[in-house]
Amino acid sequence: MSNNQEETLVIVESPAKAKTISKFLGSGYNVEASMGHVIDLPKSKLGVDIEDDYSPQYITIRGKGEILDKLKRAVKKNDRVLLATDPDREGEAISWHLSRALELEEEKPRIVFNEITDEAISRALDAPRSVDKNLVNAQQARRVLDRLVGYKLSPLLWEKVRRGLSAGRVQTVAVKIICEREREIEAFEPDEYWTIDAFLQRDQDEDGEENIEASLHRIDGEKFELSSEDETQKAVEEIKEQDFIVDSVKKRKRRRFPNPPFTTSTLQQRAASIFGFSAKKTMFVAQQLYEGMDIEGEGNVGLISYMRTDSTRVSAEAKKQAAAHIKSEFSDRYYSGKSKKKNDDENVQDAHEAVRPTGVKRTPERIKSDLNRDQYRLYKLIWERFVASQMAPAVYETMTVDIGAGNKYTFRASGSKMLFRGFLRVNTFSKSNLTEIPEVEEGEKLELSELDPEQHFTSPPARYTEASLVKTLEKEGIGRPSTYAPTISTIVDREYVEKEGNKLVPTDLGFTVNDLLVEYFPDVTDVEFTARIEQKLDLIEEGEIKWRTLLDDFYSPFQEKLENAKKNMEKIEYVEETGETCEKCGGDMVVKYGRYGKFVACSNYPDCKNTKPYLDSTGVECPECGEGELVKRKSKKKGKKFFGCSTYPDCEYMLWDKPISHPCPECDGQLVEKYSRKYGEYVKCVDCGYKGDRPEEVTTGQSSEAS
Repeated sequence: MSNNQEETLVIVESPAKAKTISKFLGSGYNVEASMGHVIDLPKSKLGVDIEDDYSPQYITIRGKGEILDKLKRAVKKNDRVLLATDPDREGEAISWHLSRALELEEEKPRIVFNEITDEAISRALDAPRSVDKNLVNAQQARRVLDRLVGYKLSPLLWEKVRRGLSAGRVQTVAVKIICEREREIEAFEPDEYWTIDAFLQRDQDEDGEENIEASLHRIDGEKFELSSEDETQKAVEEIKEQDFIVDSVKKRKRRRFPNPPFTTSTLQQRAASIFGFSAKKTMFVAQQLYEGMDIEGEGNVGLISYMRTDSTRVSAEAKKQAAAHIKSEFSDRYYSGKSKKKNDDENVQDAHEAVRPTGVKRTPERIKSDLNRDQYRLYKLIWERFVASQMAPAVYETMTVDIGAGNKYTFRASGSKMLFRGFLRVNTFSKSNLTEIPEVEEGEKLELSELDPEQHFTSPPARYTEASLVKTLEKEGIGRPSTYAPTISTIVDREYVEKEGNKLVPTDLGFTVNDLLVEYFPDVTDVEFTARIEQKLDLIEEGEIKWRTLLDDFYSPFQEKLENAKKNMEKIEYVEETGETCEKCGGDMVVKYGRYGKFVACSNYPDCKNTKPYLDSTGVECPECGEGELVKRKSKKKGKKFFGCSTYPDCEYMLWDKPISHPCPECDGQLVEKYSRKYGEYVKCVDCGYKGDRPEEVTTGQSSEAS
């Protein structure tokens, strides 16, 4: 790519990204990975000097010293250094920390690209810039703000509720949203209502009978409500005596436009809806697609643009690629030829483009053999959504038929048929359930074959899923694309929320902590207040306000509330029952928290000091002894996770991988969860070596993402 004689060091975050970029850079360039952040606030203390204007006390992250030394040696061997970390606040902060730690002298060491392609990297090399201090300050403000909230509130919860709890600026609001929805559900009182459907027939002709299903639409020309069986039965008896005459037939053409390309949140929502992916899993797989996959005939290639974005903007080059593909594969008729979304305009100053494929010609089917199952499905979803967004709308003909049953009752039948598929030609994940109804004429008489009255009850609000929670957080302006997945993982890991299927359900602990924080820290738990913080972080990024001003405005009232809570918040004796009985005194065994984590103890302490280790059950019976069950443990030396029999030391059976309670289809042996970059998620038999897809219905503990 370059004819320069000088040697240039390019620093990125990950080895996978380094491998992909190296392919495009060629000779004269050396690429190294920082493995993410190398400098951060210490974990062991607050790390913020509040008295010194909130100065962060940065340190080299434990375990990153060797990496930093390696980078320092690489800097000395090269003539020039370029920082090519991700194009967002976190990436900018990593570059800033690296530039200081490596003592870089370059005036413009920063290069930014939204996708890992030859063209994008060439443009970035031609336009190096200085580290954007406004972006860095926005990241610092968020990092310090989150540290102040987390490191001040968490010890309070340890003291007032139990050890091991945490609070966070975004996670606390997420828990509140879930708790409020659960209370709406608990308080909900269903209302009864009834519907009446009529099954009608046209006169028989040479083509046979034609059936029409219509629903009672109006009574005496007005909207109605049938709220009891007696009222409904009276209407049924009256309707049976009436003639059914077609009052009106209305036909209209309607267009269905494609959705814009994915943002981070809409990608997470759609992947959850279609594939059941958690937000964490979606981002994990998307990261792999962005950083690069080994494609036959091409080598390592970045397949999608940067996946952390709230923009639907698309570059002119990407649109041109899509247009050429659409016209070639279908026809000019299928190409939309214009943008349909306001923020799809190239003049919008968004930080990133939408999530899209880096090359439209790289169709999902063409590269399917080079991707594992999860990578293929997510890439196909992204590719189809982008190409569809540039296509013409689908066109339908809708028909609405109003049918009078005497002068009092009006029934309505609706149907539609496809006239032009448009973007639906490519969007295989988009369903279009069309119901055609027979052609009828005004004044035509129809014969009643059946009346179907049906009782219904209004439904409570639905519990949140990961997808609907992400949608709500985005709508309310809580957090940013990069925070949704870790926020959900945290509230599940902290046991404030648990998953029941795909639903997020608050635990008793979640309610307890939420109620305390709502009472004593109304600002921290307020949706609008948290959204305003996000807006101010954006203003810092734009250079409109100072980052320390935001911290000062927040911290002074926060500190007052903290002191009040320390004095007045009641200590909660939160008890987590195990269902076990103490074999020494007959008391209830409960979960306790010590400095080394969970353990089980007698509730009659201190009179009875019986304790046991806490067993994190998988719900899988031990295949060795058949008496115990497999529980999650940690090795004593290195703390590595493994799964062993609950009857240990009587039974010493153990596995390094998580077991599932589904027998091997080949030998009935024990299956375990596995993951590889090549194959994605799969299961393997520890007895015969069988490999296959994860069974659809599996009894297991937490999902593999959460464990």
